[in-house]
Amino acid sequence: MTLLYKGKTKDVYQNQDNTCTLVFKDTATGKDGVFDPGENTVGLSIDGLGQESLRLSCYFFKLLTNANIPNHYIGSDLAATSMTVLNAPPIGNLEFICRQKADGSFLRRYGTYASFGQVLGHFVEVTIKDDKRGDPPINEDALISLGILTKEDYDTCKNLTQQVTKLISQDLEAKGLTLYDIKYEFGKNGNEIILIDEFSAGIMRVYKDGNPVAPMQLAALIL
Repeated sequence: MTLLYKGKTKDVYQNQDNTCTLVFKDTATGKDGVFDPGENTVGLSIDGLGQESLRLSCYFFKLLTNANIPNHYIGSDLAATSMTVLNAPPIGNLEFICRQKADGSFLRRYGTYASFGQVLGHFVEVTIKDDKRGDPPINEDALISLGILTKEDYDTCKNLTQQVTKLISQDLEAKGLTLYDIKYEFGKNGNEIILIDEFSAGIMRVYKDGNPVAPMQLAALIL
């Protein structure tokens, strides 16, 4: 394997068969030792978090596969805390966020008009992955004007974002959990847009009985 990228929560390797291996780590985003999926820096390390993130990723990618939603998942090795995926280069350097209830950076930006927990439907926003600039939001017109996405690709990503969120939200609701928001990355396998990256506490805010679910509790409540 050849190391392609060292990330905040996982490392990415290129395999000889043109697949990739994601190796999950115990690090988590946050600030001053407090976990926060909306932060852009590693703020803490939690023993066993890498394996829990891998278990959640396997669960949700299999859920998507069974629903015929295109994604990059091939298989996993829990002992090695690794996941084998299709080599699907990311589209742009973007995250698609689906917000069902107001929380996190949405409240920090729009707190004059929004309140915590306010129902947002399946509101989709896009941010640029840029730590130095604080992952700035970018709208559809800018994405198309700057040549980052075509109109067709934007529509596909937005529709997949909402479709996947509805599926995951229904799965969580059946377990007594409420999904507030979740973020995705997309790549291309040939000409097909597919969901890539991971599913973990680091990409979603989940509440139970009005309280946020801690990272190491999430897998236990879902799996």
